[in-house]
Parts: sequence; C-alpha cells; structure tokens
Amino acid sequence: MSQSGAELAISGLVVEYATSRGALTALDGVDLTIRRGEFVAVLGPSGCGKSTLLRIVAGLIKPRSGTVALGGRPIVGPSADVGIVFQQATLLPWKTVFENVMVPIRTLGRPLADGRERATALLDMVGLTKFAQHYPHELSGGMQQRVGIARGLVHDPDLLLMDEPFGALDAMTRERMAFELQDLWAKAGKSVLFITHSIPEAVFLADRVVVLGARPGKVIDVLDVPLPRPRNVATMALPEFAAACTRLRGLFGSLAGLD
Repeated sequence: MSQSGAELAISGLVVEYATSRGALTALDGVDLTIRRGEFVAVLGPSGCGKSTLLRIVAGLIKPRSGTVALGGRPIVGPSADVGIVFQQATLLPWKTVFENVMVPIRTLGRPLADGRERATALLDMVGLTKFAQHYPHELSGGMQQRVGIARGLVHDPDLLLMDEPFGALDAMTRERMAFELQDLWAKAGKSVLFITHSIPEAVFLADRVVVLGARPGKVIDVLDVPLPRPRNVATMALPEFAAACTRLRGLFGSLAGLD
C-alpha cells in the first residue's frame, strides 16, 4: 500500500437541494484543504451539511458551484481514489469477513491476487486475521466496523472518508475504536476526512478540527490540535486536551445562544 494520501482542495462550495418549498441551501461557500496524510475532523450541529460535504467529496452528488479536487484532479463522480466508511458497517451477511473486504477489489475489477494480499494484510492490521472466515453476525459491533475500515482501504485509496463510523457503538467500544483508528491511520498514511458529533473524539483523533455553522453550513472555525502523537489514555488528561474541548464547546454554546 502507498504510505501517503493526496491533498483534498475544496473551494467556494455551494450545495442546494430542491424541496417542495423551493431551493434549500445545505452548504454555502465552503473552503477547506486537507493536506497529504492529514487527519481532519468535521464538527457541526445536526443538519449543518456534514454528511452532504462527505457525499460531495465522494462524488455521489454534484454542487451548485465551487470546486473539489483530489491530488489536483477534479472530483466529478465516484472514484477509486476515495474510500468510504459509513456509520453502519453495512457488511454483506452472506459473505465471510475476508470476502466482505474483497468487495471493492471485485467491483473495481482489480487483480484478485493483489487484492487478496492487501485484504490479508489489512485484516492483520485491524486484528481480525483469526476471523477472516467468520460471517458478520458472528462479530461484535466494533469488529464489524474494523472490517468496514479494512474494506475502505483495500483498494488503496488516497483519501478515506468516515461518516460517524463509531456513532452506533457503545461508549467503551467507541473509545477503544478511536485508539485503534489512530494506529491504523499512522500505519496506512492516508488523508482522512472524519465526520463526528463528538468533540473529545475529534480532538483526540484529528490534526485539525473544522467547525461548520448551522445551515447553510459554512466553515466558522478551524482548530489546530496541539497534541503530540501517538495519543493514548494519558492524552485525555492533558490540559491542552481539555482546553481544546472547552474551546469547541464554547463555540457550540455560542451557536446555540447558550453563552
């Protein structure tokens, strides 16, 4: 696998949806850059356009105006250069763990031998080698999400999109998955756009946290996270971690008129 991602450049992004009451602006003038190999988390209130932003970058919908480019190439539709991990693992129940990871290889028509080698390496990386021939219903929720992450990386994309991938997990599993994702990201070296509602999760994982305001969504703040890597449980007790979380909570309090 390649050890570095590609730069994502978003400029002047405007997204509208047609509704029975007229056009609804979901995103308005979003500018954002994710550097090669950078982990960027996006926070914002419900309905601010976080998932819409992810779908635009995935090439699943088109903006009204603005540009989105990955590695200098415009994104005009779904691309093999982008991997996606959803909130639910959405594994195929009739396929084994290994075959679920192989789905993008078969869909994209990639060489099977190379795909099997990458799938084997990724299952080892996420600690699921012993479960390769198990079926999804035999796995815990956290294990299923690890399969989803391996599937998102198996075709060696430059950018990994993650749409609240731990949102459906219990608090303990969610925290453990954050530790595991940090390690996996460090090994894979991909650029990551990570959508979350959790302020501590964003601060723990990200190099930068981008905050979107209420609809229509636009970037209202960007926090450079001042925490050394690798991060661990002790990181969460650092004054810098608490200060970053407090700043973000204060910002959301201002948005809600609670300050």
